[in-house]
Amino acid sequence: MSPSRVFYFDLLRSLAALFVVGIHVLGPFRHQYGVIPFEHWVVAASLNSVSRWAVPVFIMVSGALLISDARPFDGKYYLQRRVMKVVIPFLIWSVFYAYLSGWDATGFDWDNVKERLIEMPHEATYYHLGFFYYFIPLYALIPFFHWAVRRYEWFTQGYLLLWIFSSVAYLFYWNGFWSYSLWLYSGYLLLGYYLSREAVHVWLWGLLGSIGLMVTAYMVIHLSVEAGEYTVKRWLSYKTINTVVIAGMIFVMCRHWGERLSPMWQKVIRFTSRYSLGIYILHPLVLWPMHHFELNLSGHPLWVIPLWIIMSYIGALVMSWVCARFRLTHWLLP
Repeated sequence: MSPSRVFYFDLLRSLAALFVVGIHVLGPFRHQYGVIPFEHWVVAASLNSVSRWAVPVFIMVSGALLISDARPFDGKYYLQRRVMKVVIPFLIWSVFYAYLSGWDATGFDWDNVKERLIEMPHEATYYHLGFFYYFIPLYALIPFFHWAVRRYEWFTQGYLLLWIFSSVAYLFYWNGFWSYSLWLYSGYLLLGYYLSREAVHVWLWGLLGSIGLMVTAYMVIHLSVEAGEYTVKRWLSYKTINTVVIAGMIFVMCRHWGERLSPMWQKVIRFTSRYSLGIYILHPLVLWPMHHFELNLSGHPLWVIPLWIIMSYIGALVMSWVCARFRLTHWLLP
């Protein structure tokens, strides 16, 4: 069976898209320490803390699929059908969201749009597009990984051991040449490849990931209470060991139990997975009124957050489906 047809990859994509939407719904809440009731803030901060695996899982799925490809590497095909398929839509959506950023509750600010466009080579024009600034450079590493894992049996495990050490060091601010972002993100490509091919101990990843979830939530709440304001240090970074073990746990769990879902749920998940990147790109359009008019801060986060997640996810899914149906727009959502 082709890796692209394996169900748990669809499950991972769908869940990752859902939890990315959740992270962005949670955004306004997490900065409300001391403003909203403490128990409301704790709920939001805890949910945010246990959702940070979503972006790394997107990278892991890409690594599992692209590095595992048994076909000889074709540079022209890779550039045209893989890299440019993501880069061109990213540039177009960056311009669109730069324009959208000019609008707020008071009207339109053209200077804000121009500033974002000028800074676009270095900084995302909208909050969710920052993902592409570290994801797109990873495409340059895929050909090397594709070659190295076939030539050297020790390469994958050796690379991952060094990378895991770096993720520990980064969490505790032991900075050095190993703190370079491309290196710290690159390990997720090989981790996805490794976990998709090797027999792993599900219980061990479950234990490590569960510890990672609890420690992350505790540290965020503890540091914020201690400082008297929202403070996370590096505990919510995508590049630290706690996030690594949580993302690994989610990957392993989906691989191990994904096929046990009912045929109906598998059909739904395959459908949503097809539009997962579209959901990622488009969901801020649904969240825009929530953020600008603070519509999400008027109720308890236990019901407000799930409500906005569902609305944003379904809204972005419908928009992605509509775009995919027309020849002029289907290429805008890779």
